This record gives sequence, C-alpha cells and structure tokens, in this order.
Amino acid sequence: MYLFLGQECVVSSRDVIGIFDLDNASTSRVTKSYLAKAQRDGRIIEVATDIPKSFVVCEHKGETRCYLSQISPSTLRKRAFYIKEIANL
Repeated sequence: MYLFLGQECVVSSRDVIGIFDLDNASTSRVTKSYLAKAQRDGRIIEVATDIPKSFVVCEHKGETRCYLSQISPSTLRKRAFYIKEIANL
C-alpha cells in the first residue's frame, strides 16, 4: 500500500520509518542537527508548496529520505493506520 504525502508524491507504507510534527520536533537540537545533515546530503524532498507541517522519514533499499509535507502529521498518521488496517483484512 502507499501513503500520499501531497503534491503527487506517494511512498510505500512499508518504507515509512516515522511521521513527525515539524513544529514540535524542530525545537530539539538533535532533530535540527538531523534535518540539517539530511539537507546537506541531499536527502530532503520537499513536497509542500506551502509551509510544511510534517516530515516523513522513509528508507528504501538502504537509502533514507526525509519528505517535507504540508499535510498535518495527525492526518498522515490516520492514513497510515487506515492502510495498516486494510492490509490486515
């Protein structure tokens, strides 16, 4: 199954490591450092045309990417859990 992140961007739900609130998580020094390193390494993918509300960390074939999304983290989590429920049917 796939998770829609916005702006025609979808990722495999199996690849999702975590969904984070950008406002709350970015106050942490560790998170700021992680995002800065990901930006330097070219692993940030912006799928938001507006101010991003969340970031989604995914790993595919050993490569980690961070997607910045304008969709709220609570909405993305609901979608992810819905996908998990469908898969278990």
